[in-house]
Amino acid sequence: MPTITLSRVSKFYDSSTPAISELDLEIGHGEFMCLLGPSGCGKSTTLRVIAGLENLTKGEVLIGGRVLDSRDQGIFVPPEKRGTGLVFQSYALWPHLTVERNVSFGLRLRKVSREERQRRVEFVMRTLGIEKFRDRYPSQLSGGQQQRVALARMLVIEPNVLLLDEPLSNLDAKLRLKMRAELKRIHAEFGTTIVFVTHDQWEALTLSTRVAVMNEGSLQQVGSPDEIYNSPANLFVAEFVGNPPINMIPISDGNGEELSVTTKQYLARTFKEIGGVGFVGIRPETILLLPDAAVGSSRNLTSRAEVSGILPTGGNWIVELDVAGAPLFVSTSEPPGCAPGKHVCFQVNPASLHLFDLDGFRVSR
Repeated sequence: MPTITLSRVSKFYDSSTPAISELDLEIGHGEFMCLLGPSGCGKSTTLRVIAGLENLTKGEVLIGGRVLDSRDQGIFVPPEKRGTGLVFQSYALWPHLTVERNVSFGLRLRKVSREERQRRVEFVMRTLGIEKFRDRYPSQLSGGQQQRVALARMLVIEPNVLLLDEPLSNLDAKLRLKMRAELKRIHAEFGTTIVFVTHDQWEALTLSTRVAVMNEGSLQQVGSPDEIYNSPANLFVAEFVGNPPINMIPISDGNGEELSVTTKQYLARTFKEIGGVGFVGIRPETILLLPDAAVGSSRNLTSRAEVSGILPTGGNWIVELDVAGAPLFVSTSEPPGCAPGKHVCFQVNPASLHLFDLDGFRVSR
């Protein structure tokens, strides 16, 4: 499978605001890359640029070392000649064609022989478990079944690259979970390079081999799911990825909140060689709750707090703390053993602290 290279890619729809700005990204062969970010960040535009549905304003797109789009070189290869398959958010199945005819549609356009067409269609439908629906029409299928038909229609033409634009967003929670597992299996079985657009962080973290986080048309960070979650490159990535969201404590000189002061004093004692820290991030699941009278380890960040709320989420609990007026959220898989209005002690291991400078960039330790 080919490598996809985006080199200094920009796309403007008007003269002022770029949909994509100076994007450099390389997607390796056989990789499952998720483009993650909020609505309007440029992830779908990036996918459409790769597919050839959008012309570049500047930059280059290469697949397998072949230039497919370059304004400077005057090159533009149309979508049908790029060897890519695109699955839209709406499945776009032909309502008047049966499942089998929908799946074979692309092969018929390519004038593939009947024997080869039947072989490929049978293999893909059997692999995706839709062969028993071959004579049904899309209106007779559930959302998950329609999704599998749309995937089969793309996979049967054996694309070098499979592009997926939020294909699971129309499904309910249970079916989305099932289809995530299905996509993982498809990737492992076919080995196709997949580029998957989503705003759902859990989809990105559970499906991908690497994640590219975008915001306002710019690439914020590229890395494995573990790297994105455990070592966010900046404040945006830290706050966008995580549920419940990360607790972010500003410790600038002008902030006199008790939690900020306590955190700043702790940093001065623990990380004497680190300077310029403006924000400290704490993932809710890394905070340990203790009885109010308990004495925490001297090497940990420790403070007292009042419990202001407990939110059960089914198997987990979110505890809202009030630290002298500053909110702090804790996530635990164990019953918290406290009630609103009670006082507790919390502590955080220094290895669990995420440090950022005043400009919002990660401070290495």
